[in-house]
Amino acid sequence: MPPSLTGKAAVVTGGSRGIGRAVVRALAGAGAGVVVNWVDDGCAAEAVVNEVVSAGGRAVAVRADVAQEAAVRRLFDEAEAAFGAVDIVVANAAVVVTKPLTDSTEDDFDLVFGTNAKGVFLTLREAGLRLPDGGRIVAVSTVGTRLYLPNTPLYLGSKGAVEQFVRSLSRQLGPRAITVNAVSPGFTETALFPEHDRAWASGLASLGRVGTPAEVAEAVVWLAGPSASWVTGQNIGACGGVG
Repeated sequence: MPPSLTGKAAVVTGGSRGIGRAVVRALAGAGAGVVVNWVDDGCAAEAVVNEVVSAGGRAVAVRADVAQEAAVRRLFDEAEAAFGAVDIVVANAAVVVTKPLTDSTEDDFDLVFGTNAKGVFLTLREAGLRLPDGGRIVAVSTVGTRLYLPNTPLYLGSKGAVEQFVRSLSRQLGPRAITVNAVSPGFTETALFPEHDRAWASGLASLGRVGTPAEVAEAVVWLAGPSASWVTGQNIGACGGVG
């Protein structure tokens, strides 16, 4: 069977590291050409591009701050210049500030909501304007929005906004057969999740362990592919049974 995304083009925000990097690899492995968006680690972005190209895939790196409207438009312009129409958008870029709410500052709020909420808003809006009928939009949220966690209220609040964007946009774009979904990872082996917390987190999962970025990426690729054509407005937990 040929790869399910052959001939498709994808944009992955925050694609140079962690879950985003795994999504890039998985989309490219399924046959898509991939734009690896990055903002502060060009070496990591070029490394994943080189990895994809060396394996026979197609990828380019584009620097753009998703919290800036003009930068998001340019990201899509460069994606279209590289691959033609963009068929798949994965809104993954995110930052986290680890503080209780009463210790958090206005600057903390602006940083987290600027990237995680405004950045996803701008990315999803541009995707809704540019994707052809039958396109796929996937936003990365977190299983933490279901939990009572004291030290990441800004991060979790911003992801709650993402989940509502997905629900609303799925209704708007449904008549064009564009699906819009979220994937909510559980505790996953990335730089955003300190290693010293992983034993504690493993105890919250039915499967008794934290996940890998590659496992989350598989859920994203499924939603981006033809097999998920009847799935929209949903939040899929790739979380090992947390929550």
